[in-house]
Amino acid sequence: MTDRPRTKPLEREVKIVAAVVIIGMFMAVLDTTIVNVALETLARDLGSPLSTIQWVSSGYLLSLAVVVPLAGWMTERFGSKRIWMISLTIFGLSSALCGIAWSDSSLIFFRVLQGFGGGMIMPVGISLLAQTAGPQHVGRVMSVVGIPILLAPILGPVVGGAIVGGASWQWIFYVNVPIAVIALVLAARLLGPDSGRADAGRLDWRGFVLLAPGLTGIVFGLSETETQGGISHPLALGPIVVGLALVCAFALYSYRAPRPLIDVRLFRSRSFSAATMTTFLAAAALFASFFVLPLYYQVARGSSPLEAGLMMAPQGLGAALALPFSGRLTDRIGAGPVVLFGTVVMTMGTLPFAFVGTHTSDPLLVAALVVRGIGLGSTIQPAIAGALAVLSSAEVPRATAALNAIQRTGGALGAALLAVVLEHQLAMASSGSSAGGSAALDSISGAANSNVATAFGNSFWWAVGLAVLAIVPAAILVRTQRHDRRRAPGTASGAANPVEATT
Repeated sequence: MTDRPRTKPLEREVKIVAAVVIIGMFMAVLDTTIVNVALETLARDLGSPLSTIQWVSSGYLLSLAVVVPLAGWMTERFGSKRIWMISLTIFGLSSALCGIAWSDSSLIFFRVLQGFGGGMIMPVGISLLAQTAGPQHVGRVMSVVGIPILLAPILGPVVGGAIVGGASWQWIFYVNVPIAVIALVLAARLLGPDSGRADAGRLDWRGFVLLAPGLTGIVFGLSETETQGGISHPLALGPIVVGLALVCAFALYSYRAPRPLIDVRLFRSRSFSAATMTTFLAAAALFASFFVLPLYYQVARGSSPLEAGLMMAPQGLGAALALPFSGRLTDRIGAGPVVLFGTVVMTMGTLPFAFVGTHTSDPLLVAALVVRGIGLGSTIQPAIAGALAVLSSAEVPRATAALNAIQRTGGALGAALLAVVLEHQLAMASSGSSAGGSAALDSISGAANSNVATAFGNSFWWAVGLAVLAIVPAAILVRTQRHDRRRAPGTASGAANPVEATT
């Protein structure tokens, strides 16, 4: 077995950059789930069906995915500090606009705008940290980044529940404004002006025109399947087919383009591809449950928004327990074994929710969420670290953008999928009514009957399926990294150069 040098402590510069980045990331990622406990309130106050109001969540995630591919080019063109501050400004202003929204359409529009700002924050921050730390510390850096990535979505329902319970729903958006101001001040004082600058070349507008509507069409068509009475309806099937065609056209075009928006040639690395697919499926399972769990507690069990948010917190505890160990283990033994362990544990923690009832034991659900959090803390960030570890420093900005786009797309698809499944199940639970949406929520809210609980349990099976699917690429990652270590035994993380690791 090859002797590995002891890992050196993180340098002061890395710690400073990490502190600045975490504040901005925490704010942006918090908003992926802070509205989830308010969805029932929003559906009632704005008179929206569930299939429409879910776009407050899915629209934000989708706009993150659409804008993320631009992050790599913009960082190289203008520098991380400038893009970071512009993103924070857009995010803060759009948060204020969300607070003054007067209808579901206006709220969804402002949330999409908010996602354009928030979508740049994550990849720019990760790229800045990865380049500052270097490949020898990428595992621990990703565990640091994992604090906002995993804990903020979990704390989001708690914060959102407390705000909705003590004030109006508008304050779940207003709370971002002072945080954005603090993050801007710190970035102005502490970040280097030229971080991430490189020869960006011309922006790949052709790739963006193919990718953005492609992703939007897939998620929109999926969300319309229940409203239109099935996936065969033209308003559901049409956008999905067109979206898939555009994404495929983007992949073919990008493979030949000299400076593509997302360099699909990176996926020739088996380790990169396996890690990316794991991230996609794990994010889908994560955000699918973030959508369904708060509604389960409020609708099936009659909990308040704050109580629902607090019941989500144990998942954050599990993630917090796992993150420090998963980061160090990733640096020491490689991402593959850590990610495989995480996906298996994540599946085990999700499975009990497929059997929930009206009076399912709270200690059982708490324990399941802790286990699920441990699995998530050992999956997403180690998988990202495993993908970045096989790349050169020059490839990191665009690769980070690709990883974040795929992760956010997975989250948006997962949330949209579970919204469709849940709406269908609730319609069946409401005496066979096909009304669904807010009508179904209004008719069963607080009714806490076994049919409603069964509807949520049936929906959770889809989250279990997504978690099980994530095990497959995780196992492939273990195998490919073993192969890479045999071919390049001297690398710090056991990963070969991406050219050497291609199929």
